[in-house]
Amino acid sequence: MTLLFLIASCEKKKQVYSKKTENTAEIYQWVKKGEQLSSSFQDDSAVFCFNKALSLCVPKKDYANQYVYILRQKGSIYNRIEDFYTSESIASKALPYLKYTSRPRFSQMIYKLIADNYYGMYDYDNSLIYHQKALKTAISQFRKAQIKCDIAFIYLQQKKYSEAINLLEELAKKKAEDKTDSLNTEYQHAFVLYNLGLCYLRTDNPKKALDNLNKSLNINLKANDESYVVGNYHSLYLYYKKYNNPTLKKFYAQKGYFAATKAKSYELNALGELIEAEEGKNLKKYIDLYIKHTDSLIISKKKAKNQFATKIYDSQKDKEENLELKSRKAENEVQLQRQKNRSFISYIVISASIVSLMYLAFYITTKGKREKNDIVLKSEMRISGKLQDELSKKVYQTFLFAQNNDLDHLDNKEKLLSSLNDIYTKTRNISKENSPILTNERYVFGLKDMISEYKTENINILLNGFDSILWNTIDKNTKIVLYRILQELFQNMKNHSNANLISVALKSQNKTLNLTYTDNGEGIRTNKIIFKKGLQNVEDRIKSVKGQVDILSLDHGFKVIIKLPI
Repeated sequence: MTLLFLIASCEKKKQVYSKKTENTAEIYQWVKKGEQLSSSFQDDSAVFCFNKALSLCVPKKDYANQYVYILRQKGSIYNRIEDFYTSESIASKALPYLKYTSRPRFSQMIYKLIADNYYGMYDYDNSLIYHQKALKTAISQFRKAQIKCDIAFIYLQQKKYSEAINLLEELAKKKAEDKTDSLNTEYQHAFVLYNLGLCYLRTDNPKKALDNLNKSLNINLKANDESYVVGNYHSLYLYYKKYNNPTLKKFYAQKGYFAATKAKSYELNALGELIEAEEGKNLKKYIDLYIKHTDSLIISKKKAKNQFATKIYDSQKDKEENLELKSRKAENEVQLQRQKNRSFISYIVISASIVSLMYLAFYITTKGKREKNDIVLKSEMRISGKLQDELSKKVYQTFLFAQNNDLDHLDNKEKLLSSLNDIYTKTRNISKENSPILTNERYVFGLKDMISEYKTENINILLNGFDSILWNTIDKNTKIVLYRILQELFQNMKNHSNANLISVALKSQNKTLNLTYTDNGEGIRTNKIIFKKGLQNVEDRIKSVKGQVDILSLDHGFKVIIKLPI
């Protein structure tokens, strides 16, 4: 919720293009249209416009200012929808052209975007590195103050409270003035006080914490915009929760929820805090709202993501088809010139070839669609079965618990919230298990990210050899199979083996990718059902790429040795 201040305190960026070339006017029109669409959250259409503008930046060095700025705007859209990997990939394309830009401001914007992406991926160290780069390129004192405040905010997440307080106290002594918009000056100062208040709250300094949090709230209340005060109410809720004042905790939880509802942001978080603070007849009403909001949020996010991905795909497809048509037209002109000197038999041969190719293309396309539909149907049936197996019983038990127990009792309330969180987590995990797998240069990061989700306080995971593999030489299908195999093994471990130490080693040798998985759980020794449902999936996936597998039962746990063709 604290990120709301990061958005609210940022000023609008100015467009500056320095070098005039023949495409400048058309580029500007596409960029302006894309920004208008982005401001109204029509992200798919905005990306289409930015792609049109990027296609006109040829050669890129001559359009360095435009090229870098457009990449920043496009990357910001993916950052906003929390697709941090794609956003970071887009922003990285601008790095080689920063030296050709005429404005240091563009470098700062790119470094800031990359830093925000690393923050979204919880990579705080790299986020700090790029914030420092942005700070070096910033010119105005106001922008330097913004970046320092962002750095302090990362220190706060890393629990480096003394470093954060030192930075924020320096910023709080004197407001950093935005000479283009006086309101930005106040909002930025409110954000500084907000972060400083949180630091004092975490370091058990209640007087200074409350003083700074109230000052920040009073500044943002003057904006007459609920989106600015949602974070303030959240921080005061945390304050009174920590210092055990149920009345004021409930008061600010209610204020935060009503503000979030009006602003249409962070409603679910605010509702969760209100459920935690509420005691009485309204509790069941808020729990029902929470379940309803959770369901609608999952559905809406899936729809938005699918629509966004579809339209981006259609845009790219149109571009490729246009290029293909231009290529075919050129080839046809050459072919027509040559056909003038050919005999009547040549025309017959060419016509027969075209008919054959069209028939073959039609046959392959029809067969592909039929196979694709079969695969989609099987996938949907599998997902449906998994939802039935893993969620239906849990949901039914949760509703029975809510009906048969006194929810005013703190223990019952916490058990109910824990059950709701389990339902949400399982739903999210099933969604992730069936999501597409990236096989580009970001593959190893996605693979590690998936594995890290199984790591807990009680489960240690050791990875060996992942960074020594030349992933760009590995076959795409092998990457997908490897990803799903590890996913199956870790899910099997989580559901059945009760292991607390897992080792995964990778080695590339003689055109073979060797995977060794070992854990110290109960393994297949005590439960053959695990082998039928979990490890059987692993064997099937390995056979699909003609690999080899050897499953060994140990005294404690089991060991899987897998060989996949590269």
